[in-house]
Amino acid sequence: MPGLLSKLLPRDPTFFQMFLRQAENVHEAAQAMVDLLEHYDNPAAGADRVERFEHAGDTIAHDIITRLNQTFITPFDREDIHELSTKIDDVVDLLDAAATRLVTYHVTTIRPGVADLARVVMKSSKEIVEAIRVLEHQDHILDHCIEINRLENEADRVSRKLIADLFDQEKDPLQIIKWKEIIELLEFAADKSEDVANVIETVTLKNA
Repeated sequence: MPGLLSKLLPRDPTFFQMFLRQAENVHEAAQAMVDLLEHYDNPAAGADRVERFEHAGDTIAHDIITRLNQTFITPFDREDIHELSTKIDDVVDLLDAAATRLVTYHVTTIRPGVADLARVVMKSSKEIVEAIRVLEHQDHILDHCIEINRLENEADRVSRKLIADLFDQEKDPLQIIKWKEIIELLEFAADKSEDVANVIETVTLKNA
């Protein structure tokens, strides 16, 4: 009976539109993070900009859950809708956490290579946008998931080198603690991007 109802009743297309808004918001946050690291002349303003995207992401995620609770027939499994929204939101939360640490820890100079790590996250967020854009029809969607996985591996390599260089070059233990946390937050953002790709792959396989 549920299968018959799914065919007879219209599905709500707004979920795809809301996911796209959420993904685009993450990509804009990642771009803002790169801008903050590359042009580190007003860190407080740069961190505030990233935080605005984080707040916007919270609003979109809340709207998706509200829509989910109000919708009888969903475009794919309800638990996958919830998980996809949560995983996308995790990425922007981690970007905001990294940006906030720069201000909270009174960072005055950006270490070489950290902006490179942020750029990997930005590329990954762009792939999330492209994957979500074709989620409804699943056109070459797994290509984007594969690229996100590749970028996560690249982020791992970059972060490992950054932390190794940090311990080799920095003598102040407080600076080591601060930068290790910031680097790891950016790397975690790449990890969460891979989590997004994994949910998309699950949805794709279930609805193939």
